[in-house]
Amino acid sequence: MKKLLLFLLSPIAHLINGLDAWDRLWSHARLRAALGGRLDSSVVVLGVPELHGTKNLWMGGDIFLYRELYFETQDHGRIEIGNNVVLSRGVHIVSYDSVILEEGVMVGEYTSIRDANHRRIQGSSVRDTGHVAKPIHIRKGAWIGRGVAILPGVTIGEGAIVGANAVVSRDVQAGDVVAGVPVRSIRAQSTQ
Repeated sequence: MKKLLLFLLSPIAHLINGLDAWDRLWSHARLRAALGGRLDSSVVVLGVPELHGTKNLWMGGDIFLYRELYFETQDHGRIEIGNNVVLSRGVHIVSYDSVILEEGVMVGEYTSIRDANHRRIQGSSVRDTGHVAKPIHIRKGAWIGRGVAILPGVTIGEGAIVGANAVVSRDVQAGDVVAGVPVRSIRAQSTQ
């Protein structure tokens, strides 16, 4: 019985799998339209990202965008994503100043990259205090693990690796391997 069902369902499964390519094309077209035509044809879009604010977003080529991405630019914020970047499922990038991901950066699932925090003013609701923003720069070939939080004013050096679920509140040197809350270097431990 199982063999018969598999035989009957295989053509339907083949047809549905073929629709994935159309879904990627449709997602690409929708993102391109939302960005005013500024999206290279080499960018792979598995699902249309959520776009909020000014949509001041620039993307290079050969980028791979997984599903459920969130991009927000407010005030003078700008997001720049270089060539050959991979943004895994659920990545959130919010900019009030600038967030730059250079060529070859890989960002793991559900990572949050935010260049602004709410101001803290005594006697005022946090919601009504505005933001303080500082640029974030992630240099060429850095690898950001799953669930990382990258805070305002941070530069992550070329080829650095940030372990899963880390909170990056300070600069990370080129080639360093960091993990933890807040991050600390674990490079010496990882080479043993």
